[in-house]
Amino acid sequence: MDPSPVPPPPPPHVVIFPLAAQGHVNSMLKLAELLALSGLHITFINSEHIHHRLLQHAEVQARFDDYPYFRFKTISDGLPMDHPRPGDHCLTTFNYIKSITKPLFEELVDAPGQPVTCIIADGMFTFTIDIARDLGVPIIAFRTISASSFWAYFCIPRMIENGDLPIKGDEDMDHIVTSVPGMEDILRCRDLPSFCRVSDLSDWLLQYVTTQTLQTTRARALILNSFDQLEGPAISQIRTHIPNIYTIGPLHSHLKSRLSSAPSSPPPPSASNSLWEVDRSCISWLDEQPPKSVIYVSFGSITTLNRHDFAEFWHGLVNSGRRFLWVVRPDSLAESGPGAVQEELREATAERGCVVGWAPQEEVLQHGAVAAFLTHSGWNSTLESVVAGKPMVCWPFFADQQVNSRFVSRAWKLGLDMKDVCDRVVVERMVNGVMGERKEEFAAAGAEMARRAREAVSEGGSSWDNLDRLIEDIRSMKTGS
Repeated sequence: MDPSPVPPPPPPHVVIFPLAAQGHVNSMLKLAELLALSGLHITFINSEHIHHRLLQHAEVQARFDDYPYFRFKTISDGLPMDHPRPGDHCLTTFNYIKSITKPLFEELVDAPGQPVTCIIADGMFTFTIDIARDLGVPIIAFRTISASSFWAYFCIPRMIENGDLPIKGDEDMDHIVTSVPGMEDILRCRDLPSFCRVSDLSDWLLQYVTTQTLQTTRARALILNSFDQLEGPAISQIRTHIPNIYTIGPLHSHLKSRLSSAPSSPPPPSASNSLWEVDRSCISWLDEQPPKSVIYVSFGSITTLNRHDFAEFWHGLVNSGRRFLWVVRPDSLAESGPGAVQEELREATAERGCVVGWAPQEEVLQHGAVAAFLTHSGWNSTLESVVAGKPMVCWPFFADQQVNSRFVSRAWKLGLDMKDVCDRVVVERMVNGVMGERKEEFAAAGAEMARRAREAVSEGGSSWDNLDRLIEDIRSMKTGS
């Protein structure tokens, strides 16, 4: 008798661990699905709180059930499930996460039948590099910010040495920063990451983010949600310190491209990774609007506005005379509850406006009625606007958003930057700038960058090839060593 056939070896097992915030989880879930699509075994580690909200609003379990080698694993973020987490709570739980991650990883590696081949960890959790080394597992860092922002973070010690930091005061905000190679004519002090706006250089957040960024050089490689045609100069600078970089973005567009090219695959719907309940009534409203007549307004999942800023945006939008779709989260207002103000807004804008608690953003930006995007300049939002070819009015809130908004306006010419200003006259002027007198200019620049983005994630494009290289590199890693 012939001997029994030898079963094929199990697929490589990749553990993916994001920071517990909407933007981080969203992009790393898209990476996880891309890797699962290639047949890799994926364990995605979520905080219990984040996972609960994904199950409520994004139907992730049903989506990932299609992948036989995909599983979720959850850990606590240190707070009770019913705790009303502030928007920045993910920045205050690092020590707790660190204390429980090591035994979790050890448990995963020691689990029978599923040794870990590779860890892909959020670049804000570089303590995982030491854990991975102790366990003998290769580790790759994923930074969910732009390459340009990462490089600015990386150069903070150089800025301090050069005297660009600390910023001297309001009068110094337009000082040109010359100590970031490749960006000498782009960044002003006001364009630096928000945590650089401290007078005390020992500030814990400035020190933490700087340390995490510099520690990335100890990982085996770096994954960036970007593409070479958009951020080539910054990527080249980073490569002088981290030679092995996988630029595989825009991830949301890349995932659609791969799903569409899969055998017998129907055209994919937009995969929602939302932590908020999506109100699809806004799509019906958009369907009733003229082509390119609406400005979409959303400040992301964390930004909060005080009552003054909320009112200035409201008046500016109304005074612009443009139709608008505005996302106002239940916790958008930092002060008194938003209910009364939202009602006033609905009454005053009944003819031209639509207000929802959360929108299916990728779908909205691709809609023919949408002409432009008033955004907080989070990196996922910026990339989604780039892919849709929609110009942006940028009002950054914190972290990398200050850098992103500057590159949108100054380097890529894809919109206008109104950082550090919240005035109804300016809002009105900016909205009419991207939808009126400069719309042709921005439309041409946006269409060209959108073409480059599509090219990058199409077969043979730079991001497509880089993802293939990442998958092959993972397959060549020796599991458990």
